[in-house]
Amino acid sequence: MRNATTSILTGLALLTGAQAIAASDIPAHPSGIEYEELVFEPPVASEFRHELSSGVPVFMAPSHEFPLVTIRFSFKGGEYMEPEGKAGLAGLTGQLMRSGGNSAFGPNELDEEFDFLAADVSASVGGTTSSASINCLTSNFDEAYGLFVDMMKTPRFDEKRLGVLKSQILEGLKTRNDDGLQIAIREMGFLMWGMEYFEGRVSTKQSIESITTDDIRALHDRIFHPGNLMISVTGDFDEQEMLAVLEKTVAGWSMGELAPDVPQPTHVFEPGVYYYEKEQPQVQVLIGHRGIERDNPDAVSVEIMNDILGGSGFTSRITNSVRTREGLAYTAGSVFQNRVEYPGIFMSYFFTKTPTTAFATKLVFDEFETIQKEMASTDEIEIMQNSAIETFPRTFESKAGMLGIFMSDERTGRPEGHWQSYRDRVRGVTQEDVQRVANEYLHPEDAVILVVGPWEEIKAGNAASEADPNRIVTMDAFFGGNATELPQRDAETMKPVQQTVKKD
Repeated sequence: MRNATTSILTGLALLTGAQAIAASDIPAHPSGIEYEELVFEPPVASEFRHELSSGVPVFMAPSHEFPLVTIRFSFKGGEYMEPEGKAGLAGLTGQLMRSGGNSAFGPNELDEEFDFLAADVSASVGGTTSSASINCLTSNFDEAYGLFVDMMKTPRFDEKRLGVLKSQILEGLKTRNDDGLQIAIREMGFLMWGMEYFEGRVSTKQSIESITTDDIRALHDRIFHPGNLMISVTGDFDEQEMLAVLEKTVAGWSMGELAPDVPQPTHVFEPGVYYYEKEQPQVQVLIGHRGIERDNPDAVSVEIMNDILGGSGFTSRITNSVRTREGLAYTAGSVFQNRVEYPGIFMSYFFTKTPTTAFATKLVFDEFETIQKEMASTDEIEIMQNSAIETFPRTFESKAGMLGIFMSDERTGRPEGHWQSYRDRVRGVTQEDVQRVANEYLHPEDAVILVVGPWEEIKAGNAASEADPNRIVTMDAFFGGNATELPQRDAETMKPVQQTVKKD
């Protein structure tokens, strides 16, 4: 009994002491909490890079936490290589590579083999790059990897499976005019890039129906070969053993002809107001023009400027003005979509009610004008700088993502030391820089305003509902009141269709 009492008293004494120490360590206010400085140095690509005897770069990052291996084969080449009249070929090529079987197994049998081995396998052909990847258990790596390599090198491209895929795509085309946002994105692509350039091009009933297994095989053979290849490997493996496996994979695989460079866009867009007539309660508005290239020396300053303008959610001006202050939209913001080979697109966007479309558009244009005419505050800039710097380590938090960055950087020729100097360049952005790039790279007077909704109601603005004459805005406030109606398009063919005249 005495021992039990002593133990209880000792425990209470220790607990009381611990509470006293803990209480003394707790700041009076959360602002008094001090954190250790996060020390993070971005990884260097050369430390992960190897090269096969054929010259194929291999990036490796072993980790032995889980008995899994992930291998990604990344190839130069994509949608921009589709022949004329074959829009949709790239997507079908990737889908049929994965689902059409390999030289040893038909589609269903190969799926069953991968399922039995718990192997996650994929293939895709994107805009400018393509890939094939496998994630599998270390214990059955040899078998799963062998099936995967066979699928990647010699896919079966089963005719029946192609028919199924084409039927699914053709059925999906029928609903392309149902969603206003899908229409807005499509029509903005046509306006910015033209209907023939791969950035704006869309598949049609005719293009999908015309695609054959010969077309698919021809595109596959142009892209999926070692001449276009880079490889990344993460997971539970030995580096030297894996290099030997990859050497064997590439040996005897015909190099092929290097994929061509991405062509430059030639379409010249016309600034102005464009509308696509659609009866719907919510209007989609996109405001855009050509932007900058990824490696533009001002890219970091543009990043900070756009974060202030509309790229950082609730802390950005457009979101605060259109959503928070006026309550006109749930979604509002802006983005610079940079491209490597040519300037991308700057885009501001919001979705609002019909009567408030013109007023919300004016609010966005007011923010364009303000950031060009007035210097951003030091507090605004510091918030965006800190956000960019503090979230920077997340860029490399996944080993697979890190190696993907290294492959992309090497393929696109990103300047050496880019990631090592990134935070210093962010810290170096000044008020003058933000105002300068706002004037140099924002061109609201040369923008496209695209509106999807019931135009006559949109055009009238908020005159019927706004009591304050200083807040009344109609669409006549933009580009002299001139607006171009975009044609209604057949969902399957994308050809203009005759519009039905509404009768009162």
